[in-house]
Amino acid sequence: MSEADERARLIGRRVLWEGSVGSFGLDTVVLPGGQEAELAILKHSGAAAVVPFLDRDHVVLLRQFRHAAGGTIWEVPAGKLDAGEDPAACAARELAEETGYRAGRLERTGAIFTTPGFTDERIHLFAAFDLTPGATAHEHHEVISSQVVPLARALSMIDSGEISDGKTIAALFLAWRRLAAA
Repeated sequence: MSEADERARLIGRRVLWEGSVGSFGLDTVVLPGGQEAELAILKHSGAAAVVPFLDRDHVVLLRQFRHAAGGTIWEVPAGKLDAGEDPAACAARELAEETGYRAGRLERTGAIFTTPGFTDERIHLFAAFDLTPGATAHEHHEVISSQVVPLARALSMIDSGEISDGKTIAALFLAWRRLAAA
C-alpha cells in the first residue's frame, strides 16, 4: 500500500469551536480501508520548542503554570506558530520572550506530533547555542520563571518524573543526542 493509500479522504468538516489555540470539529472521512467514519480533530497551526544551552553542560528550563496540567511544570521555551511563521523564527521568538536569551545559533533537532489521536499539532524542536542575555517579554497570561539546570540533572528529572511534559522530554533527548554525536 502506498503512502497516499494510507491517508483518509476528507468528505466534510463541521467546526464546533474556534479559538486562540485552533479549531475543534468533526471530520467525516473515508478511511484507508474504505469505511466511512466521523473523527474529532483539533486543528492547530503548529508550534516550536527550543532547548537553550548556556554551555555544553547547562540548559535553561522554565517553571510554568499550566492550568490544564493542574499546576506548575518544568518545560523548555515553546509557543504556537503565528500564521505563515517559520518554525525556527518561532523558536527564536519564544526563547527571547520566555527567557530573555537570544540565540547566536539555532539547530533543528526534530519534530513531533503531540497527540495524533485527535490533533494535527506538530511541534518543531530546536537547540539554541551561543546565547546572549536580554529582557523577557512574557504574555499577560504567562506565569513563568527560568532556571539554569545541569543537562545531566535535566535528564535525570525525566527519569524521576519531575519533568513530565512530552515536548520537553523529546526536545531534551534529541538535543542531548545531537551533542553526544558531535
